[in-house]
Amino acid sequence: MLVTSDPGERYALGFHGEGTLLVTPTLAQYSTDGRYIEAAREQIACAEVLCVSRDRRHNDLAADFIRAHNLKKVGFESNAMTVDDLARLEKELPCQLVPSGKLLETLRASKDAEEQAAMRQAQKITDEAFTAILDFLRPGLTEREVAARLVYEMMRRGGEKVSFDPIVAAGPNGSRPHAVPGSRVIEKGMFVTMDFGCMVNGYCSDMTRTVAVGEPTEEMRAVYQAVLDAQRAGIAAAKAGVPGRSIHAAAVASLEKSGYAEWFTHGFGHGLGLEVHESPGASGREDAILPVGAAISAEPGVYLPGRFGVRIEDVLFLTEEGCEDITGSPKELLVL
Repeated sequence: MLVTSDPGERYALGFHGEGTLLVTPTLAQYSTDGRYIEAAREQIACAEVLCVSRDRRHNDLAADFIRAHNLKKVGFESNAMTVDDLARLEKELPCQLVPSGKLLETLRASKDAEEQAAMRQAQKITDEAFTAILDFLRPGLTEREVAARLVYEMMRRGGEKVSFDPIVAAGPNGSRPHAVPGSRVIEKGMFVTMDFGCMVNGYCSDMTRTVAVGEPTEEMRAVYQAVLDAQRAGIAAAKAGVPGRSIHAAAVASLEKSGYAEWFTHGFGHGLGLEVHESPGASGREDAILPVGAAISAEPGVYLPGRFGVRIEDVLFLTEEGCEDITGSPKELLVL
């Protein structure tokens, strides 16, 4: 197997640099450049570590390995490679390249104890940042100011970097699930939706909370309760051994009862781990059976165009009996 993507490299080696990994049932070779070679040799014990040069590039070293071990077929990450990169590999490597993107994707779908520990720590930091932002959030701030503060709060608590650029959406911007924080000023009577996360040891957290700044209307309260009920219904249906669409369907059924299903415009959840969006997921299109140890988000939402939106998101680890919700922040409506 030839591994060239950043997440693939991190998964296979526990190391993050920029290089090329070749793995056989008994051997492995990793090549990187002078920027990472010292760290790679210190941290990688499961592969021979080589440094590229001007005359010996990654593909040259890979070709030598393939010839030395008489490899005829080599898998590659077909879901993480450009057409140009594949054409270059086919020209320079003396083997048949076999599309094998599903192999690593399947392995990564089930998180082991070490991976779960990293995600728990990332989520703990994210929960603490949410607690801190509640003391900061007030009328007069812009969405961009709140987003910047969220990043600060996560980084100062040990986050390596953000899982993604935070979403902060105030008032009518909340009807846009992926709103970009801007200059909109938070006012009394608004909902503010905050979607954010950080990384620990390369693994992501992800959470969303919607809070009211000032007293919400009865309609706002009703929508919030509908979303919370839908999330709880999806969580109750979440377990290993079922397709993702069945979890999504439970949340939709809840929203149909409350009359808001029409305004739920995305899937109930996505997989996350080394990437904030990865397989397996829990949308209405997911037919694959979810494995034990899968990590998925639980994030239904209702979005009333031009008015407001509500989304509540936790992260779940799936078990044979059900799931474990690793998000610790409160979910009942908070009025600041």
